[in-house]
This record gives sequence, C-alpha cells and structure tokens, in this order.
Amino acid sequence: MDFVTPSYYLYFLPIVFILTIGLASKRRRAQILILLSMSYVFFWLASGWHIILLLISTCIDWTAGQRMQRSEDIQYRKRWLKVSLITNLSILGIFKYLDFLIESFNLVSLKFTEGLDISTFDLALPVGISFYTFQTMSYTIDIFRKKQKPYDSFLDFACYAAFFPQLVAGPIERASNLLPQFFKARSFDYYQAVDGMRQILWGLFKKAVIADNCAVHANEIFNNSGDYSGAHLFLGAFFFAFQIYGDFSGYSDIAIGTSRLFGFDLMQNFNFPYFSRDIAEFWRRWHISLSTWFRDYLYIPLGGSRGGTWMKVRNTFIIFIVSGFWHGANWTFIVWGVLNAIYFLPLLLTNSNRNNLATVAQGKLLPSIKELLFMSLTFGLTVFTWIFFRSENIGHAISYISEIFSPSLLSSPYYPGIGLAIPTIILTVLFVLIEWFGREGQFAISHIGQKWYRPLRWTFYSLLIFIIGMFFGIFLGTLNSKDVTKVF
Repeated sequence: MDFVTPSYYLYFLPIVFILTIGLASKRRRAQILILLSMSYVFFWLASGWHIILLLISTCIDWTAGQRMQRSEDIQYRKRWLKVSLITNLSILGIFKYLDFLIESFNLVSLKFTEGLDISTFDLALPVGISFYTFQTMSYTIDIFRKKQKPYDSFLDFACYAAFFPQLVAGPIERASNLLPQFFKARSFDYYQAVDGMRQILWGLFKKAVIADNCAVHANEIFNNSGDYSGAHLFLGAFFFAFQIYGDFSGYSDIAIGTSRLFGFDLMQNFNFPYFSRDIAEFWRRWHISLSTWFRDYLYIPLGGSRGGTWMKVRNTFIIFIVSGFWHGANWTFIVWGVLNAIYFLPLLLTNSNRNNLATVAQGKLLPSIKELLFMSLTFGLTVFTWIFFRSENIGHAISYISEIFSPSLLSSPYYPGIGLAIPTIILTVLFVLIEWFGREGQFAISHIGQKWYRPLRWTFYSLLIFIIGMFFGIFLGTLNSKDVTKVF
C-alpha cells in the first residue's frame, strides 16, 4: 500500500480517521495506540517482514536515549550514541548498499586480477528505510548534544518513528517538532482538515497526473536513448525533471496534508525549488528536511564554513557526495552530488550563497528579466544533473549528454509517442503556472481561489479531482515506471 492506491483513500485513511478523530476524540492514549497500530499495519502492507527493521531501530534508539539521560559520563554517553548510529547505519548499509559495494569490488578486482566475482545478495530495499533511520538517529544525536530530552513513553516515541503519513517518503521530522504533538489529544478541526484535504488533492495531482505522465515519456526516451536524436533526449531530460519533482514533492504534500487531517503539522519539504535563482536557493527549497538534516548533523560538525578555503571546499564536497549516495546505490548518484557541489562552490567562496532568501518576485505578478534569466539558468543546470540521476550508469549518462550536444539537437523531436506527449506538455505548463501563482503559500493551491466566488472555487477543485481520477485509473497498476521515491 502507498499514497497512490485506491485502497488507501477508500479504506485505510477513512478507517484511521474515524477511529482516531471520531471514536477516540480527545482521548490521547487511545489515539496514540490507534495511530501506532495502524502505522504498523500500513508499513506491513507496504513492506512485509521489513517491519522488524523499523521495530529494531525504534527499540535501540529509545533505549539509547534513556541510557544517555542517566549519566553525565561522556564516554558512557558516547557508547550509547555509537550503538544507535552503528545499528541504524548497519541496517541501512546492508539493505541499501551491500550489493552495490560487492558489484563495485568485483569491477575493481577485474583491473588487477581475473576477478573474484562475489555473488550479490539481491536484498529488497525496505520501504522508507532511508527516512526512519535518519529520523530516529537525529533523536539520539540531539540527546547526546543535550538539545533534546528523552521521552519516557515508548509508545509515544514508537508513534513518532512509525507515523504512517511520513514513514514512506518523509519529511524527515525532528523529535523536537513532531514528538510533542503526540502529547495533545486530537479533535476535529474543520479548517485544518479542509486545508489538509486541499494539500492532498494537490499532491495527488502532482503525482498521478504530472509525475506519472512525464514518467511514461521519460522512461521511453531514457530506456531507448540510443535510438533517439539530441532533440528527443533534451525533451526526455525535461520530462524527468518534472517527473521527479511531481513524484517526490507530491508524496510530501500528501503526507503533510494527511497529517493535518489528524491535527499534526509537519515541516514544509519542498518550497517551489524550480523557481530558484541560484543553486544555493534551490537547495534551500528542495527536500528541505534532508538538506537541513545533513547541515545540522554532518556539515556543521565537520566545521561548516568556519574554517579556511580548503575546509569549505572539503565540507561542501562531502555533504553533496553523501547526499548523492543517500539517494541511491549507484555511481551516477555520486556524480550527481559532485556536480551540485561544483555548482555550489562559486556561491560559497564569494559569500553569495545567501543572496536569494526571499521568494522570487514577491508580491509581483511576473519576475524581472534578470530573475527570469537566473531562474532559467538554475533550472537548466539542475536538469543537466538529473540526467545522471536517471541514467542506468555513468556510461549511459555520458552518451545521453553527448547526443544532446550534437547537431541532432536541432532535428525534429518527433517519435511514435509524441501525440501523447503533447497533452502532457500542456498539463505541465498549466501546472507550472499554478505553482507560480501560488508560490508564496505553503503549497500551490493553499490560497488560490480563496477569494473566488464559491461555485467557481469548487469548479476548480472538481476539475482537479476529475483529471486526477482519469489518470489515476489509467496509470494505476499499468504504469511501468521507475518510481523515484523507491530510490530513496
């Protein structure tokens, strides 16, 4: 089960809502038990026996937090922090990176010997493992730093670790933000629930309409890139840029909107990143929960930007390479991280990385020519790096890019599926326009239509629902795409 299956909206979400907000209204303990048990049901339906790994991380990190609180001995506290970090990173490493390391070792061994050819384990990647391990690790690290006090209730902590809306694809919530919210009894809040439904609606539009439509064409072009001209490949890169944005930010919107139905506030995870004017701004707006996690738990402990030029360069490359490796076990992700580090360095070294903090063209209908040029440049650089993110290997990425920068770039982008691509392009353009006009809100349609005549507003929502329903039915169970959220 996930956010784009009918059973989630027809059965699971209504049942959990009725049990939590209806039958157990204002009874905190009962609500915690319901949310915890249903979160584990959700995870079991999504990932089967891998639920054991979630339980291990939860038990180890809760115990580590309790133990660290009992002593001021720094060595004792370090030992329990190491237990937490080693457990979580070992689970993540075995299931996400072990086969990649074996394959890389086999390739390197061929350079020096006849090759050992160690067999891989072909382990299935557990759903959400990159998210819940980082979430619970932040809890123990903050306790070690004395920025967070441990919580005595194991059930509350377990609910924080397994909370089903953000379990699969984030946001990666800090305990300081989410855990205290479990101490309050929930009751129905009409305005918060309506806002949550609106965000779910927009998230579904991103995922089922934009991402899944773009995925069809991106997959066709990337999977058969040797058969297409540079014009086709250029188009394929743009399709993937909107696929990954619609896919990942759509999941985040659904997670945040679902949480608001139950009265929980999760952090904003995407803040209209494709309207960024430089790469630094892009990374303040893309996957915010992960970017801030790496900033607080890796970049700053390494020294951040406090040292000399060498330290700044070193730390920048470390943070982006680790970020790339977090996204997937392939050298293409590492190259993707290196490219982003190269983009970021000039801004950092010239102290220009915080020049664009406010929303672009804030309070204005249109951006200036300068802003439009910088947005276009930043978007183009980002699309270039997405080619490595999507490619099967580095050789594939290089050949893909080489063909784009060839005379065939000027040829006609016609291919057999171009007829279906045109409606997708039109939908994507409309999507970008809605995102632009809603860029000052928490999500694109959070304020759009609020002052409209009610029939007009509901016509707009009904149109979105109709379009979602149409594509939801077409793609559900038939779309053979690379679901990028599974990479994470």
